[in-house]
Amino acid sequence: MLTLLGVAAVVVGFAVRLNPLLVVVIAAFVTGLAAGLSPVEVLEAFGRAFNENRFVSAAYLVLPVIGVVERAGLQERARTLIARFRGVSVGPFLIGYLAFRQITSALGLTSIAGHAQSIRPMVAPMAEGAVEARTGPLDDDARQQTRAMASATDNIGLFFGEDIFIAIGSILLMVGFLATSGITVDPIHLSVWAIPTAIVAFVIHAARLILFDRRLRRRAGP
Repeated sequence: MLTLLGVAAVVVGFAVRLNPLLVVVIAAFVTGLAAGLSPVEVLEAFGRAFNENRFVSAAYLVLPVIGVVERAGLQERARTLIARFRGVSVGPFLIGYLAFRQITSALGLTSIAGHAQSIRPMVAPMAEGAVEARTGPLDDDARQQTRAMASATDNIGLFFGEDIFIAIGSILLMVGFLATSGITVDPIHLSVWAIPTAIVAFVIHAARLILFDRRLRRRAGP
């Protein structure tokens, strides 16, 4: 039961608003020490996990590239491009991105888009441009709301789309947990049952995006 102290460390750490990475490290050490591991063995476990998941280091290559293209004016180009299409509004635009994000996540392509890769440099500026093309310049409140909605669209598309992929971590975690309790579940069954949830999530968020689009139009006036 002492190993559950790691959970308490996570709860306390987030409650006092410590750095999430620091909280996770502290919780890992608390759990490891409570389980009888030495500090060196806990560090070895961290190193082993990082070595077995080397794709994590790809972020260190992707982020500098995104920074360079942003400095070269990628956001401005994206905003200008979408503004040329007068018939495109922010609602349908983000609904299209939501569909793209869910479908690619369901195929296991979870890393081809995201907040750093696509939302900040392209999707959010294009959403702002779609609004400005119809309602004129945005005030700061509307701009922040548009960015937040773009980010939320990515979160929802990824969260409800990735569970359809049979080899995603969440599916394997549930299968493993149930197996420890003597319950045998085929991963494909969990993936299939994730499809209705993903469809409902798509419909609900698409409705939210349409309502958000209408609110922005009403705020702009005639």
